[in-house]
Amino acid sequence: MTNWIYLLLEAQADNGAGQIKVMNLITDAGPVVKVVLLLLLIMSVISWTIIFSKAFVLKRASKRSEKFLELYNASGNFGNLYSSTKHIGGPIAEVFRAGYTEILKLRRASGPAQSAESKTNSEVIVNELGMVELVERALKRTMASETAKLEGSLIFLATTGSAAPFIGLFGTVWGIMTSFIGLAGSQGVPTLQAVAPGIAEALVATAIGLAAAIPAVIAYNYFISRVKRIDIEMENFSSEFLNIVDRYIKKV
Repeated sequence: MTNWIYLLLEAQADNGAGQIKVMNLITDAGPVVKVVLLLLLIMSVISWTIIFSKAFVLKRASKRSEKFLELYNASGNFGNLYSSTKHIGGPIAEVFRAGYTEILKLRRASGPAQSAESKTNSEVIVNELGMVELVERALKRTMASETAKLEGSLIFLATTGSAAPFIGLFGTVWGIMTSFIGLAGSQGVPTLQAVAPGIAEALVATAIGLAAAIPAVIAYNYFISRVKRIDIEMENFSSEFLNIVDRYIKKV
């Protein structure tokens, strides 16, 4: 039993020594390598902030869209649905509200309360493009806007995933170059013990670059797939909405 405890304490002491050595490599690094490490640390912190916030935003968007679709399937009147979904939000709800608002605008524009000139202009627009086409344009604008909101900040994850390894590699190359320049000016034959600390110090930059890039790439691919799924749901709802408008436009 005593032997196992001794071995466990010895292993923990070795792990603690290894951590201290890594920290010493970071603190003893050159100014250029330290700047690289600081830049990678900032990119990593921003990436993790985006990851947590974007996960919350996409989860909330999916729940709100599901809630809206439940009301949409249960409702038989666009007017009542429009009134009851003012505070729901979500991508699909915003698409519906944009389409229904456009229908109301077109019907008011061609109503009897309009002046003769404005009524003529409205009728010309509707006759040239068609009411369904105008509603479709409004739906596409809103879909593009909602997709842009969902994809916001994801470009930073893509940039971190692609640039962080190269930034870390730059720090490694610079550190190794500095180590060899220092060895060239020293007396005697360089040994492995003399070269190893400088190389290990330089390789820390590559390790931290990969540590910043890997989560960013994984999160970016995951979030893009989620956004595409929501985008497909908006497109499906838009097609269904336009079919209903095409059949019952005079009754809305």
